[in-house]
Amino acid sequence: MNKRQARYFAIGSTLVATLVFLGLTLDSHRQFPKLTNAQNITPAVTLGKNVWHKNNCINCHTIFGEGAYYAPDLTKIAQQRGAPYLRAFLKDPSKFYDEQRHRRLMPKQNLSDADIDGLIAFLDWVSRVDNQGWPPRPITVTGAGPGAGGMALPQAVVAGSTTPAGASISADADKNPVALGERVFRSAAPACTACHSIVAGADMAGPSLAGIATRTQQTLASPAYKGKATDLEAYIRESITHPSAHLVAGAMYSADGVSFMPNTYEKDLTSEQIGHLAAYLATFK
Repeated sequence: MNKRQARYFAIGSTLVATLVFLGLTLDSHRQFPKLTNAQNITPAVTLGKNVWHKNNCINCHTIFGEGAYYAPDLTKIAQQRGAPYLRAFLKDPSKFYDEQRHRRLMPKQNLSDADIDGLIAFLDWVSRVDNQGWPPRPITVTGAGPGAGGMALPQAVVAGSTTPAGASISADADKNPVALGERVFRSAAPACTACHSIVAGADMAGPSLAGIATRTQQTLASPAYKGKATDLEAYIRESITHPSAHLVAGAMYSADGVSFMPNTYEKDLTSEQIGHLAAYLATFK
């Protein structure tokens, strides 16, 4: 290739690259309203965005990967935690974390009820933006209650198999209720792993599920139990579909008589999926 050919090649390549760039830019702007749910930007969402900026939340947290990495990414927090949890947390973070024990530094912002509702609306809008799967992993901050251990979860629990030791998993996992239940545990929306660990003492937004089978027997035998279940599987089903049927006394997993557990699983999961999930959780002795 001589100098003239090289020059023409460079000019042509630049023009082609420029046209591709402009085309992609125009296509992105064309899709922005759909991807960002622009039609759902209500006055409450706008108020919440202003509260977010006014209180410098981005100095510690990230959304869409933008901000500081000192505290958890909040892109999907509204789906992972739910409004009751967020409202109680924003009113008084100290009820969830002990700064001396857990080294949590979330300050009490003294937000008004209107500001809290707006911030939750903003975070809910953020969580519904099509951001191509960001963040790439679930929130793994522990210490959601007074008795929480405040430790980081083992990587095997966060990213690997969550099958409990001793559980019998057949080679034909597609037909094994326990194996199918493990899949539901990791893939439900929101994923159970976003709020629950299977490590004893590693409480998150919800209690650790280690030993749930043993604890359930104690709960069912207690006069304080207010639900309708009579056995382990029924109790687990009830906890999934009607999480406020029985609230754990003294634990920071509910507020004003409402569990922080999402109440949408009965609608979002099939009865068969709930059965598989119950079979899986029943193996945690």
